Amino acid sequence: MKKVFLSLIAVGALTFGANEAKAQTPFKSALGIVFDGNDGANVGIQYKTALNGPQALQLQAAFGDHWVTLGGDWQYERPINGADGLHWYAGVGAQVNIWTGKGDSDTGFGLRPQIGLEYKIPTIPFAMHLDYKPYLRLNNDAHFHGDGFTFGIKYVLR
Repeated sequence: MKKVFLSLIAVGALTFGANEAKAQTPFKSALGIVFDGNDGANVGIQYKTALNGPQALQLQAAFGDHWVTLGGDWQYERPINGADGLHWYAGVGAQVNIWTGKGDSDTGFGLRPQIGLEYKIPTIPFAMHLDYKPYLRLNNDAHFHGDGFTFGIKYVLR
């Protein structure tokens, strides 16, 4: 698990240093906190960086007493005409959930399609987003959770 987490950090660092933002994205990169789930119980960190044109990569990690969730999302972003700083986005991501308990453990792999809104506050280096992000688990007890919403606040790095 340590290797997975370190790999996620390495990918984020490489992406942060290697990509150049284009005019379609509201910022080049940002780091923040995300509340994932319909009850806000899953809290984690999130890093977002612009790719080519209107594309972005978002990485997130959430931790609990006996679990960790790691994910990466590809997003397509476009500005909303007449609403300075407001963008809509759609995309898809992969997620790994690792849980350990009393003599038991489980690892889940899944897909998370998404659609949402992101607002970059024009006068200060902060952005926030709200999206609908259901989860389709693909292995062991495959199932669908249609109640996935996330809310995040990010500090814009550049």
